[in-house]
Amino acid sequence: MELEKITAKAGRRYHDACGAAHGLDLIGERWALLVIRELMMGPRRFGDLKKDLHGLSANVLTQRLEGLETSGVLRRRKLPPPASVQVYELTDWGYEIKPVFMVLGRWAARSPLHDPTLPISAVSIMQSFETMFDPALAGDAVMTLGFVFGDEPFVVRIADGEITTARGMTEDAEVVLTTQPPLVAACVYGKVPPVAFEADGLMTIAGDRAVFDRFVGFFNLPEKAG
Repeated sequence: MELEKITAKAGRRYHDACGAAHGLDLIGERWALLVIRELMMGPRRFGDLKKDLHGLSANVLTQRLEGLETSGVLRRRKLPPPASVQVYELTDWGYEIKPVFMVLGRWAARSPLHDPTLPISAVSIMQSFETMFDPALAGDAVMTLGFVFGDEPFVVRIADGEITTARGMTEDAEVVLTTQPPLVAACVYGKVPPVAFEADGLMTIAGDRAVFDRFVGFFNLPEKAG
């Protein structure tokens, strides 16, 4: 089988009937899970994936995409004109790993070795909102926020104790932050006041900034493991 050839070449097939072991056969290579993460919010071009996965070479990215495609986790397709570019996207089955990914992220955030100041991508910060959101803190909050990172707009909605994140235009957002993902992480998880970044021109906030101030209160990093 093609998958056996790929995993055998990598020296990483476990030959174990356990579902978790087979799961590692499919996605256990370094960078594979992060490639999946970057596709969680829709199709991406090769160059976009490489840009947001710091330290990943084009050669290794190609290998991971090929392996995940062979495994049935993702697929390639060409966008119709006028774009006419190739993109990679998760299959329906590929998307099913999202809850596992979120549990893993919350579990790993409890590690004393976790460093939240390291680089974080736009997709990663959006996914972290879904992972760390505390509905008890949000209560009956209803709000829509926009985040613009370079030329990538995202929308976060909270209602009925649930949060959703998506790529999309921010026209109906009550507040829009234009900045970089690590700075949003610093505000939300490090509780750094936005004014610290606004003063240096690193962040702009348009709209009702009180909405963002309240939003920040819905998130806390989990307590570190003993």
